[in-house]
Amino acid sequence: MGSAGGELRDDVREKVRQLGKQIARRGCVVVTGGCPGLPFEATRGAKEAGGMTIGISPGLDLHEHVERYHSPVDFLDILIFTGSGLMGREVIAVRSCDILIIVGGRSGTLGEFSIAYDEGKVIGVLEGTGGITTEIRDVVRAIRKETGSKIVFSPDPAILVDELLKRFYETEDGKFLMNAKGPGKLES
Repeated sequence: MGSAGGELRDDVREKVRQLGKQIARRGCVVVTGGCPGLPFEATRGAKEAGGMTIGISPGLDLHEHVERYHSPVDFLDILIFTGSGLMGREVIAVRSCDILIIVGGRSGTLGEFSIAYDEGKVIGVLEGTGGITTEIRDVVRAIRKETGSKIVFSPDPAILVDELLKRFYETEDGKFLMNAKGPGKLES
């Protein structure tokens, strides 16, 4: 989840494209709001690495997705039309993800972060991408609410994805859950 508009530096775009590649290389699916900007770069990177991508559109149909929301269809394997508008689709997008990663970001990304945090999700922050990623530590301190959410910070896309997967599959008692590649340290 990240900045769909505003001024987006080329180095940040490339970093987010690398994030998409790292996600795909680990056999995970990239889910975005199906929008332009940094989420588009993540889907682009995932497709370059042979991964699967899903866009959760605020639009009611393809016409609205493209014409009203000025959103791309390139690099998306599946496009889900919510008809919920920009804010309404946030809940659907966040709940469609096991792990949420924020890049750059403005008010919409902050909303997505807040939903994920309240729901206790594993959250990654790709440092060095600007926007609200620079404020997340302060936001969490200001919230003063324990939700069980696990937040990982890293400027390196590969390290971030590896650490997020480790946190996702690890249970509270330090054992590992079953994952798509088979059991980790699962004990009953």
